[in-house]
Amino acid sequence: MTRFLGIGLLALVLIALAAGCDIGNQPNPVGTGPVLLVEATAVPANPTPTTAPIEPTATPPETSAAANADVLFVSATETAVGLWTFSVEVAHPDSGWEDYADGWDVVLPDGTIAKANPADPFTRLLLHPHENEQPFTRSQSNIPIPTEVTTVTVRAHDLVDGFGGQEVMVDLTAVSGDNFAVNRLD
Repeated sequence: MTRFLGIGLLALVLIALAAGCDIGNQPNPVGTGPVLLVEATAVPANPTPTTAPIEPTATPPETSAAANADVLFVSATETAVGLWTFSVEVAHPDSGWEDYADGWDVVLPDGTIAKANPADPFTRLLLHPHENEQPFTRSQSNIPIPTEVTTVTVRAHDLVDGFGGQEVMVDLTAVSGDNFAVNRLD
């Protein structure tokens, strides 16, 4: 019986991964360390193997008129030729793990997303809600910006509604603007 439960749990994890669910470590409200959360569903005692990929039933929209993760202010600091640190102030009515601002991007004029690590989903991944810290500021260093690029757009992403909130265009040749500041090596 224990063997079947172990196989069933493994099947649940694989299904959750295929559906794009987050099964990462979540904070334990009791405070005793991380807890692995997996949404459980019933698994038949003798599951029928399948080779077809499992498709998620719904995909959240990437943009929405209701998107409300807003970039309020950006500080861009050139730390080396072609490398920058961005500090981004974001406002979003985070309501918990189900709906929060989960990342922000630095977008080059050609649409390329500048990332310190190309494998990351955003320029800066935000790993938890900020319900009691609004607005909040988070930084990311070692962001590569080609020397010929003079403007970038910074946008925030909402876990539920995607992109679509207030963006900030940063003129990297200026010292400051209405909602940005730039520090160059000069």
